[in-house]
Amino acid sequence: MNGGVAPAIDQVVPERRRRLLILAVCSMSLLIVSLDSTIVNVALPSIHQSFHSSLSGLQWVIDAYTLVLASLLMLSGSTGDRLGRRRVFQTGLVVFSSGSLLCGLAPSLGVLIAARALQAIGGSMLNPVALSIIRNVFVDPRERAMAVGVWGAVPGISMSLGPIVGGALVDTVSWRAVFFVNLPIGILAITLAALFLPESRATRPRRIDPVGQALIITALASLTYGIIGGPQAGWTSPRTLAFGAVSLLAWTALVRYELRRREPLLEVRCFHSAPLAGASASAVATYAAMGGFLFLNTLYLQDSRGLSPLDAGLHLLPLAVATFVMAPLSGRIVANHGGRIPLMAGGLALLVAGAMLTRLTDHTSFVYLSVSYVLIGGAVGTLNPPITNTAVSGMPPSMAGVAAAVTSTSRQTGQTIGVAVLGALAGGGIMGAIGGGFPRATHGSWWIVVGLGALIFVLGWLTTTPWARETARLTAARFAEQDSPAARTAANERPPEVATR
Repeated sequence: MNGGVAPAIDQVVPERRRRLLILAVCSMSLLIVSLDSTIVNVALPSIHQSFHSSLSGLQWVIDAYTLVLASLLMLSGSTGDRLGRRRVFQTGLVVFSSGSLLCGLAPSLGVLIAARALQAIGGSMLNPVALSIIRNVFVDPRERAMAVGVWGAVPGISMSLGPIVGGALVDTVSWRAVFFVNLPIGILAITLAALFLPESRATRPRRIDPVGQALIITALASLTYGIIGGPQAGWTSPRTLAFGAVSLLAWTALVRYELRRREPLLEVRCFHSAPLAGASASAVATYAAMGGFLFLNTLYLQDSRGLSPLDAGLHLLPLAVATFVMAPLSGRIVANHGGRIPLMAGGLALLVAGAMLTRLTDHTSFVYLSVSYVLIGGAVGTLNPPITNTAVSGMPPSMAGVAAAVTSTSRQTGQTIGVAVLGALAGGGIMGAIGGGFPRATHGSWWIVVGLGALIFVLGWLTTTPWARETARLTAARFAEQDSPAARTAANERPPEVATR
């Protein structure tokens, strides 16, 4: 993904009213993509009843989306830089809307999972490209900060609306309606994009990296498939071990290959910065906990406690409100005091929430549950600002986009792994059945959340030390030196097979 803020083809900056409309269109795309990550969870029990699917099948309904999204984010961003951001953005809207239609019409679980993957292909073309459009249109730093702030608040809105809207649709229509609702929004966004979005592309787009892309997909897919299939096949079975070995080999090959490329898809050298590496690990841990929680808790509320989809969504409202409230407060703390306090506080809140859920039963009071929900939501809201800020702080401007793409990919990867791991542990405890004994079977999964909270707490301290700041400074200096005019001139004088884009 191109790191710099590339100039547009048309250098005339749109008037303020049009800039705000462009922001609204781009935010609309983020809303439908992020809404789809939360709204579908509420529909899982109804999907289970329609197709009589196993727990692993339900995991793939979620992970087929997040896995493909995580795999293609950086490729889609660089494709927009190369082919034109508006063109790729419009293509993404069409593909996402088509995938949503196919999801709503799916006659079987297999077709639904395939359509979810198609949705994700379209979704991967929206978020990074839309953010590039925003950064390109809002040239004033203060106005750009406002626009990015609005953009960053959209996931909180989707988290608030997703469970409630999804529950209402499932209750009043059917689970298929949670996919059909994307169609009018998608059509509106396609129309507005054609009318108002300016075309732009990078003057020096990064070269396509098909080998790196294939290795990322192989590594993530084999890891996810091995984890989800582990309870049925056995954790030490040849199949599970083979998928684990393939994933490990793919990750190893990816690192070795990308280190040799001048313009890699995944800039591995960024991880020499301890703050960036820690922020990426914290993003994976945070969204692994959140993704696994949403998956298991929705099944718990509807199957173990007998709540309707709408009631289950309303019970998650404390989580959404806590996320929405804590995100701006955390942002102010980061601006005034740095990232250590919110990182450690968010990790501690996640740890306590996980510990509370290890006592989950069929009769746990809803007051007790609401406290744990507030802690989890507050933890996610508190952690997001310092994760993003820590990732990009200290990096030169040319690498800010790469750092942001790494953390975005880390979030989606974390959600994929969280649903796979936490769901597999719970499914293994009850032999893949949903219903009686489910709360007790989830206890091991909640202890994983405790460990993730502890990891974030430690990383919050470690990545804000003077040693960590020094690693960020040295890494930034290396990239700044590579991006100097002399370095670019030398690169342009290399043989065609190295320098040609």
